[in-house]
Amino acid sequence: MSSRAAYAAAADELASRVLRALRGAGGVALVAPHLDSSSPDALAALAAVRVIGADTFTPHVLTGAPFHAADAAAVARSFETFPVPGSGPSARPDERTAAWRDWATAQLLARTRGYAGNPVATVPPEAGEDLTDTADWQRWSVRMAQLAPLATPCLDGPVRDAARGAALPLSRGLTRSVLRRDFPTAVRLLRWLALLRHDGIALPVEPGPVLDHVRLLGGASPRTALDLAVAAHLLGDGTHSGSRSGSGTAPQPPTEAPA
Repeated sequence: MSSRAAYAAAADELASRVLRALRGAGGVALVAPHLDSSSPDALAALAAVRVIGADTFTPHVLTGAPFHAADAAAVARSFETFPVPGSGPSARPDERTAAWRDWATAQLLARTRGYAGNPVATVPPEAGEDLTDTADWQRWSVRMAQLAPLATPCLDGPVRDAARGAALPLSRGLTRSVLRRDFPTAVRLLRWLALLRHDGIALPVEPGPVLDHVRLLGGASPRTALDLAVAAHLLGDGTHSGSRSGSGTAPQPPTEAPA
């Protein structure tokens, strides 16, 4: 198996673990067992933690499931293994995207009570026109799809602010992606629209039918299934994200890390 294939397989495996926890099959450590079971592909497993990033915390943020101290240490270890990309004005767009995703992961890790490790030093990119200029909505919506892990209720900041003021470009991007049968991109944009609906913002499209459509036609991969489950939870649709979604549990920031 090539390195790229190994990294993709490890990311899918971790996404499956997160999805099972989001659906209620939790109660045990999540990330640490992923690393422990990956030998000899430990590097791929650590890379997967960075790829899934802030979504690793979604079972806790959305349902209140415990986020264990061993999981927090595993997330921190992924930052020790792979350097944080540049985020300055000269950084490439893909580096700035990665920097925003790393910032989100570090923010949630820092809020996890009981994590005794060193803080992860991440510097978010300056909020520039790449976030606020929606004139080229096709390109902008692809960028926002790449930033879908930031579509989490407890993560405020420039990316979420940009989304709040861009319901129409997000809806256009979602519609275009569905018509092109680019379902991974469609689901990631649906997460942003679900978050806007969660925040009480009026939308030009109804996200529920789109959720059903994409679930039937394009939700097979673990990472897409995880995005679907997060969107469903934000929309209050318990048929997609597991029994906890309909329980009325409000999204919570990470607050605990049991041993």
